[in-house]
Amino acid sequence: MARPSRGVLGARFPAMVRGVVAIFWYGAQTYFASTAVALAFNAALGSPQTGSFLGLDAIGWVSYVIVALIQVWLFTRGIGTIAKFLNFAGPAVYVVMTVLLIVIWVRAGSDLLPAVGTIFSNQDVTGWAAISAFVGVVGTMVAYFAAVIINFGDFSRFSKTERSMRIGNFTGLPISLAFFTFLSLFITAGAYVVFQGGTGEPLDNPTDIVAQTESVILAIVAAITFLLATVGINLVANFIPTVGINLVANFIPPAYDLANLAPQKISFRTGGYITAVIGFIIGALWVAVIEQIGLPTFVDTLGALLAPLYGVLIVDYYIIRRSQISTPDLFSMDPAGPYYYTRGWNLRAIAAFGVAAIFAVLTVWVPALAGLAGFAWIIGAALGGLFHWLVMRGQATAGAQSTQQTTTPAAAPR
Repeated sequence: MARPSRGVLGARFPAMVRGVVAIFWYGAQTYFASTAVALAFNAALGSPQTGSFLGLDAIGWVSYVIVALIQVWLFTRGIGTIAKFLNFAGPAVYVVMTVLLIVIWVRAGSDLLPAVGTIFSNQDVTGWAAISAFVGVVGTMVAYFAAVIINFGDFSRFSKTERSMRIGNFTGLPISLAFFTFLSLFITAGAYVVFQGGTGEPLDNPTDIVAQTESVILAIVAAITFLLATVGINLVANFIPTVGINLVANFIPPAYDLANLAPQKISFRTGGYITAVIGFIIGALWVAVIEQIGLPTFVDTLGALLAPLYGVLIVDYYIIRRSQISTPDLFSMDPAGPYYYTRGWNLRAIAAFGVAAIFAVLTVWVPALAGLAGFAWIIGAALGGLFHWLVMRGQATAGAQSTQQTTTPAAAPR
C-alpha cells in the first residue's frame, strides 16, 4: 500500500524508517525482558554483589544475553513456532498476574479499593489540564501502537479469513487491554499499600513489585512468565496499560524491511541477524544512555517518526485516490506508469514526510513545545497528511483512467 503514495521504489523508504524504529524498540524490549530473568537469578542466588559495566552487573549481562539468544532462536524456528509460543505466553502472563493480584489483595485487605481511587490522583491537575493530560497519555499509547499499525499487513496476511482477523484484533486489543489495565491498576495500588505503606512514589515495575513479595518461588515463576510475555507479547516493564509485541512487532518487520532493501544480498534470515546485532547494542546502552532520556520521551520520539507515514498513507488512499488503485501498475516499472514518479520515487511524498517528521520530533525535544510532547504522533500524522495533500492535490488520481478490470476499489489499507 506504500507504492501508490511513495512510488514503486520509494515504498522502500517507509519500510526503512519502520525498520529503524523497530530495531530501537527491539533493543529496548530485550533489555526489559532481561530484568525479569535477572529477578529470577537474584531470587535464587541471594542477589550477589558484582561489578557493573554500562549500568548492568554480571547477572544483568548474563540475563540480557540469555534473552537475546532466546529471541534469535525463536526467530530461526519460523512463524509457526513463534505463533505457538505466543499462544502459550499470552495466557501465562495473565495467570501469573492474577495470582499476584490475589496475593497482594489478601495482604492489603480493605485498604486496596480506596488506594485504587487515589493512587494516581492529583489535586493540582483539574479541568482542562486534566483533559489535556489524558489526551497526552492517549497520544503516547497511539505512538506505541503505531509501529504495529504500519506493519499490520505483515501479519494479517497469515489470517485464513477476514473474520478471524477481526476476532483476533478485537480480543487481542480492546478486551485484552481492558483486562490488563484492570490487573495493572489493582496490583500497583495494592503494592503501594502493602509494600510502601501508602507513601512515596508507587512501584510501577512488575519485577520490582514481585521482588517485594519475598517469595523465591513466586519471584522465579513470575520472572519466567514476565520474560515470556516481554519476549512474546511484551508485558511492558512499566505497568503502562499497553500491550505490544517484541518478536512480532520489532524483530520480524525489520528483517522483512532489510531484505526488501537488497533482496539479492539480504535474505529474511540475514535481515533478522542484522536486527539482532544492532538491537543488542541498543539494548545494552539502555541503562547508561537511553533510560536517562525517559520512557515517554523515547516512545514519543519513535512515534513521531512513524506518524507522518501513516498520515500520508491515509490521505493518499482515501482523499487523493478515493480508494481507487490500479493493481497492475503497483508492480510496473514502466516510466509512464502512475506510480513511477521520478525514477520510481515520489519525491513530493518524501518531502511531506520529512517536514512533518521534523516538527513532530521537535515537539518532543524542544522545551518551548513541551506541552505538545504527548501529542507528537497525532501532530505528525495530521501534518504528514496535510502536507501530502498540498503537494499532491494537483496530481492525477492513480487509476482514474483505468478500467474496472485493472482498478481496485479496495478495502482499507491494512
